[in-house]
Amino acid sequence: MNNSLSSIHLPMRRLFLLTFLAASASMPVQAAAVAEKPAQAKLIVVLVVDGLPQEQVVRYRDQFGQGGFRRLLDQGAWFSDAHQAHGVTVTAVGHTAVLTGAYPYQHGIIGNNWIDPVTLESVYCTEDKQYTYIGEETKASDGTSPANLRVSTLGDELRYSNGEHSKVITVSGKDRGAILLAGKTGTAYMYMSKTGNFASSTYYMKSHPQWVQQFQAAKPQDKFYGKEWRPLLPDAAYVNDADDELVINQKEKDKRFPFKYVSKSGKPDAEYYKDLYTGPYVDEMTLDFARAAIEGEKLGQNPTGVPDVLGVSLSSHDYVNHSFGPESRMSHDHLQRLDRMLANFFTYLDKRIGLENTMVVLTADHGFPNVPEFAQSIKRDAQRLDGKKMTADLNQYLSDKFGQKDLVRKWSNPNFLLDYKLMEQKNLKREDVEFAAARFLQGLPGIADSFTRTQFENGNLPRTRIGTLVQRAWNKQRSGDVMVVTKPYWYFATEAHGTSHGSPYIYDTNVPLILMGKAFKAGSYGQYAEVMDIAPTLAHLLRVRPPSGSEGRVLTEILR
Repeated sequence: MNNSLSSIHLPMRRLFLLTFLAASASMPVQAAAVAEKPAQAKLIVVLVVDGLPQEQVVRYRDQFGQGGFRRLLDQGAWFSDAHQAHGVTVTAVGHTAVLTGAYPYQHGIIGNNWIDPVTLESVYCTEDKQYTYIGEETKASDGTSPANLRVSTLGDELRYSNGEHSKVITVSGKDRGAILLAGKTGTAYMYMSKTGNFASSTYYMKSHPQWVQQFQAAKPQDKFYGKEWRPLLPDAAYVNDADDELVINQKEKDKRFPFKYVSKSGKPDAEYYKDLYTGPYVDEMTLDFARAAIEGEKLGQNPTGVPDVLGVSLSSHDYVNHSFGPESRMSHDHLQRLDRMLANFFTYLDKRIGLENTMVVLTADHGFPNVPEFAQSIKRDAQRLDGKKMTADLNQYLSDKFGQKDLVRKWSNPNFLLDYKLMEQKNLKREDVEFAAARFLQGLPGIADSFTRTQFENGNLPRTRIGTLVQRAWNKQRSGDVMVVTKPYWYFATEAHGTSHGSPYIYDTNVPLILMGKAFKAGSYGQYAEVMDIAPTLAHLLRVRPPSGSEGRVLTEILR
């Protein structure tokens, strides 16, 4: 039989042809959708505001200028229900989430510090004794490399995809803010609180490039000496903020507007450079250094045509909120000043690279609760907790119950490390001691719940939001043996003033998540989203492999 098309019966042949043509007509469109690579951004700018709760962005929105936060909110895709979705909301963990898309149980950064379960030594999240800061004093526990990070970042995967032609540069007031955004193959620069310089470490290079040396030689950190930080807006703008008497330590009555940046020596020194953190000037310098990096590294103008990444972590809002709380005039004013700084930075980006050629992401590493004294004034049950006293009380209880002292080896917020070797020697069952410790801790003031290593290893936590976030935060090799969750508005503190963060509650998890650029549909989105969704979304747009530990989703609802 002849199987050629011409031998087919005419009506059947017509039907075949019509079907074939209809299918063929759709094929080029489908093929084009797959094969045609959309024009990529030349520069991806990732901004992380340290310690910025979502509620502050909403509360002060009407006072922002046109070019900063309001530009992001009006021209970007903004998620109001966005979260750092893990149970220990601190700087290192939050920054790691942004470009890994991973949770602590995978990426290994379980806190700013933790206790090594084997050596019982304190470990700083980015410490690495093999490396030193370039031209700066370096202590053994200083942050110099991403050695403790166990997964890749978006920047790592982007560079892998194009033969490491993309440049990934990050800068922050904190070493952990820069290093954990940079990943394994990017380059991190951080503010040195003793000299006021921005410097890198020998993990990244042997010496600074010329543009960094020129930036340092100009000594921009000294121009703020003797300057005052005063409220930016008229007094009426701050009328709804907390009374200073509620948020300022009574022993430090000088800690209020106007703040003057000087030192006892009468000239710029380590005291002055450290004081700059609590105020607007370290953020201003961070953005100035980011501009210098764009110029010096020619970011967004990659000769191979691939996109570059600039990560900027703005640290000072965290310092201000720790000192005075998010309800204070100081925090309110700092955010207004940061808004104006961002507006100037976006104007620079528009002129230098073009915002149409730039993808901008803004988020935060964690939120903040109110200062307890203020929380109490509005009828909240709020207190500070003493972790060392709690450890002593727990040890005494376990000693009385099991007849053995020092079953608790260490406390590392929010973890207690137990002595399993001692239990084995004394024929004590691990589960019995863990359970007794957890039950005792749950009965203490300010503790809502506690979970044991046995529960974590067996995945036997409550199927609640808190249970999910805490499970994600626990790492088998690095975390402790009993983890506690405080009651809302309670937190562990080493100071008798100010406030802190770290809980799985909304005030600590709900942070801004805004993406701006031609790839995104502008608008306000009420869908639930996580900071962990940033990396897979950018990976999708850049057509690169998602980071190795990524569990976030692609935010398809905002894509054009």
